Amino acid sequence: MCKTSKRKSKSNVFLFVLCVVCAALGFTAPVLAAQIPVEQINPGYIYIGPVGDGGWTYMQDMGRQAVDKQFSGLKSAIVESVEEGPGSVAVMERLARQGSKLIFAGSFGYMDFVQDVAKKYPDTIFMHVSGYKRAENVGTMMGRMYQPRYLSGIVAGRMTKSGNIGYVAAHPIPEVIRMINAFTLGVRSVNPTATVKVIWLFSWFDPGKEKEAAKALIESGCDVLGMHADTGAVAQACEETKTYVVGYNNDMSGFAPTMHLTAPVWNWEKLFAPIIEQVRDGVWKSEDIWWGLKEGAVDLAPFGAAVPEDVRKSVNEQKARIAGGDDFIFTGPIKDQKGEVKVAEGSKMSDADIWSMGWFVEGVLGEIPQ
Repeated sequence: MCKTSKRKSKSNVFLFVLCVVCAALGFTAPVLAAQIPVEQINPGYIYIGPVGDGGWTYMQDMGRQAVDKQFSGLKSAIVESVEEGPGSVAVMERLARQGSKLIFAGSFGYMDFVQDVAKKYPDTIFMHVSGYKRAENVGTMMGRMYQPRYLSGIVAGRMTKSGNIGYVAAHPIPEVIRMINAFTLGVRSVNPTATVKVIWLFSWFDPGKEKEAAKALIESGCDVLGMHADTGAVAQACEETKTYVVGYNNDMSGFAPTMHLTAPVWNWEKLFAPIIEQVRDGVWKSEDIWWGLKEGAVDLAPFGAAVPEDVRKSVNEQKARIAGGDDFIFTGPIKDQKGEVKVAEGSKMSDADIWSMGWFVEGVLGEIPQ
């Protein structure tokens, strides 16, 4: 064996050992893909609802359109109202067969189906929104929406007169639970005795049920509502009953012109565009992207006319602090509903603990269905 062959042999052994170690530590190797010209990426977007929902899907599509304009020659495809079930497999497979080299699956419930399809189409890159399962050609992406949620909670806490705040929530999963908790922590940072009453929808998109839940909370004595649902129905109910509302996804002041206080909002183009660039340049790798106010992936909508100047100033000061890198929201002491300390004073929850949160903070009224 020549010296060159010996060096190659040693190099191969080293690479093998390195791969084993990386796998043991949970690292995912990058996809070894060639550069793909923008006009050949043909990104496909799978949406949980219709683009006209005014919220989650609407904002994802606004991001898609912005990215299409940003990259000359980029042509995308969308499929609306795809249920989080086995039917999503056929949609993803069709996009892959039609030439999509990059597919964005836009809701949590697609997670296992993305994994199944990715195995069949190893040359297609999949980005799953809000999930946690990755593979060689599957990455995950989400925004740190809990940051503007906390800020919007400060507004709600300052605007309530009764101390009774309601919250219309979609599904009892960690994504929604941590939003409720961040909102409540914001509320109680300025109004320590206020409570947040939760009603579950068990649906992302159901305008009728969203409106009914909002009215039920209002009738129970809540004078400010928050929400984690995909349409403007909660905001509409609040406008009709002259109840303050904190929207979600989009600036929902159009649904509640006089009663809308603010809303945590998405800037999906800030997430989509860098991924397009990575695929174009052949440097995409499987990873978890979780960006927040600092990167511009999430934000807070403009304040409604009813929000006093001192409240605006206080919230903007906290926003600047978080955007500057001080993500203090889940720093102790934090108690759960039973009054037990979950996060000790001075301690800060890890990203993993925030991501997998399955308990309510003190001040939340309601249960997490098992």
